[in-house]
Amino acid sequence: MSIVRVDCAAGRLTFGDLAMDCTIGRGGACAATDKREGDGCTPIGTWPIRGVLLRPGKVDAAGIRLPWRWVRAGEGWSDDGADPAYNRPVRLPRAFSAESLIRGDDAYDVIVVLGHNDAPPVAGRGSAIFFHVSEGRPTAGCVAVEREDMLRLLPLLASGDAMEII
Repeated sequence: MSIVRVDCAAGRLTFGDLAMDCTIGRGGACAATDKREGDGCTPIGTWPIRGVLLRPGKVDAAGIRLPWRWVRAGEGWSDDGADPAYNRPVRLPRAFSAESLIRGDDAYDVIVVLGHNDAPPVAGRGSAIFFHVSEGRPTAGCVAVEREDMLRLLPLLASGDAMEII
C-alpha cells in the first residue's frame, strides 16, 4: 500500500518523490468526526482510494491501474442525508438532492473516489469526498490538483493505496 499525503496547511500533495500544489475545501480542514454535509471542510484522516470515474472524451484511460469506469449521462452522487443512497452513486433526476457527475467545468474529468464516510455512510457526515481536477478555487471539501499533475499521478496509483489528509 502506498500513501498519497495531503498537507492542508502547506497546500501540498506528495506521493513518493512526486510533489505538487493542491487545493482543499473552502472551509479548510476539519476532524472527520466534525465533518458535516455542506460545511466545505476537507476531512482529516486516511481514506482508502476506492476507484476512478472518468469523463468520456476528456481523459485517456490507458495506464490506469486502479479500478475505473466511464461516467454516463444522468449519473450523480447523493448528498441528501434523508436519501437511503446517501454518499453513493445514483441516477438523476432523483427525488433527493444529488450532485451531477457531469459538470460544466473540467473538475470531474477525473474523479478519484475516496472512502470517506462510506462503510457504512452516516447521514449528514459528508458525501462525495473526491480527489479531482482543480478549477483554481477551493473545493466543496474535496482535494484537487492541476490537470497535468493529476494525469502524472493517476497511473502511479494502485488498488490498496490511500490518501492521508493532515
